Amino acid sequence: MKRFGSFVANDRLNLQIGKGEIHAILGENGAGKSTLMNMLSGLLTPDEGEIIYKGRPVRFGSPREAMESGIGMVHQHFMLIPALTVAENVILGMKQGSGPWYRHTKACEDIKRISHSFGLDVDPEKRVSELSVGQQQRVEIVKTLYRGAEFIIMDEPTAVLTPPEVEDLFRVLRSLKAQGKTIVFISHKLKEVEAICDRVTVLRAGQLAASSAMTDSNAAELARVMVGRDIAPPAARPPLEGRAELLSVSGLSCRLSGVQVLQDLSLDLREGEILGIAGVDGNGQRELCEALMGLSAGQVSGSIRVRGEPVAKPHPRAMTEAGVGYIPEDRHREGLMLPMSIGENLIAKEYRKPTFSRWFTLSRKRIRQAAKAAVEDYRIKTPSIDHAVSKLSGGNQQKVILARELMLRPKVLLAMQPTRGMDVGAADDVHQRLLAERKDGCGILLVSTELEEVFALADRIAVMYKGRIVHTVDRAEADMELIGLRMAGL
Repeated sequence: MKRFGSFVANDRLNLQIGKGEIHAILGENGAGKSTLMNMLSGLLTPDEGEIIYKGRPVRFGSPREAMESGIGMVHQHFMLIPALTVAENVILGMKQGSGPWYRHTKACEDIKRISHSFGLDVDPEKRVSELSVGQQQRVEIVKTLYRGAEFIIMDEPTAVLTPPEVEDLFRVLRSLKAQGKTIVFISHKLKEVEAICDRVTVLRAGQLAASSAMTDSNAAELARVMVGRDIAPPAARPPLEGRAELLSVSGLSCRLSGVQVLQDLSLDLREGEILGIAGVDGNGQRELCEALMGLSAGQVSGSIRVRGEPVAKPHPRAMTEAGVGYIPEDRHREGLMLPMSIGENLIAKEYRKPTFSRWFTLSRKRIRQAAKAAVEDYRIKTPSIDHAVSKLSGGNQQKVILARELMLRPKVLLAMQPTRGMDVGAADDVHQRLLAERKDGCGILLVSTELEEVFALADRIAVMYKGRIVHTVDRAEADMELIGLRMAGL
């Protein structure tokens, strides 16, 4: 059991994970998955109960203690230093050998041996900055194996991978399993869980909801157990005829810190259309949306038109007033004021309007009314509307951003990774909201690394690679394998 004040994050959980299996942990945002994994990996200690590892009770005071016992974690956001080589990242913080040259040479030999043994294909001499996202993930796996991990926790391991890279990862996981390693696989992608995992455990509101062999369940049943309702795929959408052009971009280029991040990019977005931008993280998607919103710190050139009107120099407030909504990629750094309440975050773009302020004084009553309505309408899970946003789960924080942007009734919505880190139920809620906006005539630029999400929602799909749009196709004619290859630059 683990409590945070009066809130019970894990409530008398009983869970068994067998040696040499791939065990999935599923649950809604805020179900207690992260708390459980943090206790297993030494970041937190239980308030009650015990953890038995290899037949004996253990209590870890730090991740180092957990690693010394053989438990390692591969985080969703890689813990690597780009300027260092693979070997330097792997041995960082470890005491080994009698001198730097001996340590580095020995580390390179050991990394090559581990890579060969598990089919990881990692070059210890390469700098991390030169590696693809999939290769960086392999480095993280090598790092845990190098430190002697036999029990590996993988947090959303496929979140930033292309379909071919996912297949490579699954091959590695099967190799690890064949050599006796135990893997905990945390994911919201139920089809991947179905494809790779031996057993699955579902948490709900901090309690154990179900645990079974994967052969005794399926993706639809797991979704139902997780969220308490059936999740239906988005319904087929008839094309809207005679759609006006809402956003037009021509010859957009951006140079940031001496690097060309956007190159002669052109696109158009029409009324009642979802244009999906597919691509691996880091290929210019972020820079595209920042350039459109006037948030870019780089040198931007090219032309932008919103609802037929040219935008000489985009600025966040001007673009908002022109009817452009924006869901940023990083909800913590760019999307929310974490110490402030739900209501204060909701009015962040409207606090100047008479609805919420008069004579330079905010109306607390109206702010609370807006917060209460949003919490009910968007099913935001919170103990109180006065709760600081920082204390909400990631999925509920994302709902606050979505509520704020849709309160503005935008004509154009730039939605970057709108369901990143969200469980299947919360993601379905977001999808239905976006489809409702589309039906009302809003044009949506959907940026997502989730190909299934792009295929489910988009009317057209454009693939970005190294700052360019390299492929555009109507959804009805799109091929997922070809899109995946284009994402990898092939």
